[in-house]
Amino acid sequence: MVGVRIESFPTGPLACNCSIVMDEESKQAVVIDPGGDFPLIQEKLRLLGAEVCNIVHTHTHIDHVGATAPLQESSGAPARIHEEDRFLYEMLPVQAAMLGMPQPPTCEIHGDLFDEQAVNVGGLEVGVLHTPGHTPGSVSFVIDTPNGKVLFAGDTLFRRSIGRTDLWGGDHPLILRSISERLLTLDGDTRVITGHGPETTVGEEIAQNPFVGGR
Repeated sequence: MVGVRIESFPTGPLACNCSIVMDEESKQAVVIDPGGDFPLIQEKLRLLGAEVCNIVHTHTHIDHVGATAPLQESSGAPARIHEEDRFLYEMLPVQAAMLGMPQPPTCEIHGDLFDEQAVNVGGLEVGVLHTPGHTPGSVSFVIDTPNGKVLFAGDTLFRRSIGRTDLWGGDHPLILRSISERLLTLDGDTRVITGHGPETTVGEEIAQNPFVGGR
């Protein structure tokens, strides 16, 4: 199995967890949710010696796309979303005004992520799961590593909580269905890197998350 290096760290004023997933042999990498702090992301990539070949997003709330444009410009890598979240990317001025944040620069973004797709990163395959509910185009990413599966759940599933559904296009019954049918069916020891806050595992959330039937 291809060696995988994963670096996850909080970025931006709302501490979105940005993740770099790198094929250790080719040094090709995908950046998931570059939410802000472009110089920090750039430095992490430099230290890894990583070449960015894809920029992907779990959804397009402002705190998950704050550094997308400068990263796309510096790397030349395509920036990709699920098409059903394009309206939110086009609403960045509204999102910024609501939160009292500066509007981040925008770039060309491709709405070509879809359910059950595999995004190739060197010798790695990053699987795409459409997990709507937090937003219509929310997706999660899953990869196989030598130490088991790793799930990047964005703002769909948190440690002992779930994503909010009171913003544009949110749907509470739908997020519960996405979690129960798409995420909690993964192996119990699957490592879950969330959109904000600490990581968890699928098994922990099955047992302890009060929103999805945990004890």
